[in-house]
Amino acid sequence: MEALGYYNGAFGPLDEMTVPMNDRASWFGDGVYDAGPCRNYKIFALDEHIDRLFRSGEALRIRMPMTKQALKDTLQSLVRQMDSGNLFVYYQVTRGTGRRKHAFTEGPGNLWITLTPQVVSDGREPIRLITTEDTRFMHCNIKTLNLIPSVMASQKAAEAGCMEAVFYRPGGRVTECAHSNVHILKNGTLYTAPADELILPGIARAHLLAACRTLGIPCREEPFCLEDLLNADEILVTSSSHLCLHACEIDGKPAGMKDGDLFERLRIYLTDEFIRSTT
Repeated sequence: MEALGYYNGAFGPLDEMTVPMNDRASWFGDGVYDAGPCRNYKIFALDEHIDRLFRSGEALRIRMPMTKQALKDTLQSLVRQMDSGNLFVYYQVTRGTGRRKHAFTEGPGNLWITLTPQVVSDGREPIRLITTEDTRFMHCNIKTLNLIPSVMASQKAAEAGCMEAVFYRPGGRVTECAHSNVHILKNGTLYTAPADELILPGIARAHLLAACRTLGIPCREEPFCLEDLLNADEILVTSSSHLCLHACEIDGKPAGMKDGDLFERLRIYLTDEFIRSTT
């Protein structure tokens, strides 16, 4: 199968799958999700992604429809049915199904899964960025389905010919991107926003910090601002989709690209880790 869809035990070609209108995702975006890459039929960092999904569900009091292990087994079973082992594996749990009312529905949540072809970038090609004020809600640390601000920012980036949008708060504090984490390198040190309620601490972000520790690269988890971003030696963007990229432009002006050797050490480390763990 080239692309697969799954809903509460039923699955088939993605474009042929349907879901009930009364699923609470339709009314409220009431659910949590996680996702990550798969290579050679092996899902990368699966335990970490599943743990985050369950933390997000607990934070919103969503009753999970199966255990962590059962979900991992289900994902691995579906992956084995695909034509290619290079995939993007997406899964979400919505609060349930019922007529539209704001109060919670009873019972377990609904499990959605999609498997689509994707090859993870090796990070060699630099990307272009824009900035946009971060006006999202104050629960960015929960990976919910309420993604309208990220959708609008991503559209703004696409219309500007850019891959990502970097969010900043009033006062200029940089938080994260529309669907990635952003970091800077300055004078040989990696700076990344602290894992508070203003960012979703990404799995790739955690692997980047671990890479810094292994490689002996100083790392500081502390706020930085737009001025720091614009004057950085390198601007790094990490996500489960593409692991580690660096930027060459922000808001139409050249940026970063001043410490390619240090970026290359991190890029190679993360790429090699991904390849080793999926071989």
